[in-house]
Amino acid sequence: MRIDLLSIFPKMFAPILNESILGIAQKKELVEFFSHDIRDWSDNKHNKIDDKPFGGGPGMVMKAGPIVTAVEAVEKMDDIPSRLLVMSPQGKRFDQKMARELSTEKRICIICGRYEGFDERIFEVLEPEEVSIGDYVLTGGELAALTIADAVVRLIPGVLGSGDSLESESFDNGLLDFPQYTQPFEWRGIKAPEILRSGNHALIEKWRREKAIEKTKARRPDIFKD
Repeated sequence: MRIDLLSIFPKMFAPILNESILGIAQKKELVEFFSHDIRDWSDNKHNKIDDKPFGGGPGMVMKAGPIVTAVEAVEKMDDIPSRLLVMSPQGKRFDQKMARELSTEKRICIICGRYEGFDERIFEVLEPEEVSIGDYVLTGGELAALTIADAVVRLIPGVLGSGDSLESESFDNGLLDFPQYTQPFEWRGIKAPEILRSGNHALIEKWRREKAIEKTKARRPDIFKD
């Protein structure tokens, strides 16, 4: 998979992309990341990519020209067409289902906004998908783009060591994950559930499902389905 990230602060990406699972995925040659500075496609000598909004109001708006030109140029850097996303609090809510869907793509391009948002004409010309990671506002789309990259890349076959760990994760089966325990069996007077070292895998799986249902009902009743 190829992931292109467009931003006016492209240096924000490398410290995250080169560590942990995302770094491992690159070493395995399962994903390539390319960061692009939108200012490189500015249409003025000062590399300005924003301006005051028509009609007045606070803040600045990112201009259509540099962004559209940047996307068009980046698109030509590879023969594979990209699935174009724009990070926006007005977009479709990103979830595990979308992460799995995106993990099957060959190429994704993510535009990161700043200031008061984008000139609406970029949506008319590029027709990107607007995506949001939650009902709150960030200072820019970079952290949201990294969140999507992390959630998507770890689902690419071969990135993680165990397929079983993916199958039992929160949200994939409509439930939160069950409680987990490890050594020592008793810590600060608190014992792990005895059933987990019983060796009876059928009973363990039954216990885990019951606990997952219990946790989901208590913490996320909005996603629980009978």
